[in-house]
Amino acid sequence: MRELLEKIETRQQLVSETAERLRDQIAQLTEQLAAAEQTLNRLETTRETILELAAEDGTPAPEPLPAGYREILALFEQTGEGLRAREVSRALGLGPEPRHTENTRAKLKRLVTRDILTEPEPGPFTLAKTAPDGPEADSS
Repeated sequence: MRELLEKIETRQQLVSETAERLRDQIAQLTEQLAAAEQTLNRLETTRETILELAAEDGTPAPEPLPAGYREILALFEQTGEGLRAREVSRALGLGPEPRHTENTRAKLKRLVTRDILTEPEPGPFTLAKTAPDGPEADSS
């Protein structure tokens, strides 16, 4: 009987330690969530303020880019270097077929015409030094 009680006590201790670790993780995640929500609120307030100021100046509000374009811009921001259409297509997991590369190239060219990306020479694309309206320049 004593061995059984010792096993239960050992198991209680282990479960108690696990519960404490989980409580610590929950506390850390709660802090991270609060910080992320605060940042989202600040960004939304900033966005609203910019749109209000633009409206006062008579500047049309930029339309957000579709998801595929935002993913491309995020990739360029992460790498910080020039990328070719094939590299972008692979990085986005679109597949190796030429149709995927050409579709990506068309999107990259559209971003060049909006001065969000540049193509200093045929092939590699890079972020423009200063994008006129940031990642929300225009949709298409």
